Amino acid sequence: MTIKAIIFDLDGTLLNTLDDLADSMNRVLNRMNLPAHDTEKYKYFVGDGIEKLAVRVLPPSHQSREMVEKCVIEMKSEYSMHWRDRTHPYPGIHAMLQALKNRAISLNVLSNKPDALTQIAVSSFFPEFSFDHVAGAKKEIPKKPDPTGALNIIKSLDLTSDNFLYLGDTCTDMKTAVDAGIFAVGALWGFRPESELRESGAQALLERPLDILDYI
Repeated sequence: MTIKAIIFDLDGTLLNTLDDLADSMNRVLNRMNLPAHDTEKYKYFVGDGIEKLAVRVLPPSHQSREMVEKCVIEMKSEYSMHWRDRTHPYPGIHAMLQALKNRAISLNVLSNKPDALTQIAVSSFFPEFSFDHVAGAKKEIPKKPDPTGALNIIKSLDLTSDNFLYLGDTCTDMKTAVDAGIFAVGALWGFRPESELRESGAQALLERPLDILDYI
């Protein structure tokens, strides 16, 4: 296995976005006169796109299609204004990206965050790095864990899945990697526990970002 490219998840892997996601959605819930949630609970609410997030935070009695759509619209607006209030890269991420850049490894991002926000987040927090692909959620491409987005990146770089490593922090990421035939690596600093990552197919686990160099 010769690693020439890496696909990163964004939220919970490169960026700690939890506080801004939780704060934004809780403000939406407050305006809807619905109960808010502790920030820690959002580690399990997020990761599968904004529609799934809306369903997970709403009480069962308020999960009609109309309520979910309203919550999604409100969250998109709220988060667009507050997406970087407290968001920051995890410790060691910049050093990891620089080390990979020095080794001429192709850097790529695949996220279930809306594409426009994915693009601006990557360019804002990592302006010194050149990513070959930055892809967020788009209507025409199924969200992770569907492997389509990852397979598109593989095809566009004219490489094979054996040349890739996928780094993510949730079962969604591990399933995406496994279904795309990519070496699946779990980030233990992210939103989900080691047990979930192992059970979902992680072939390696990292305690620190720079540990990724052991697999390059």
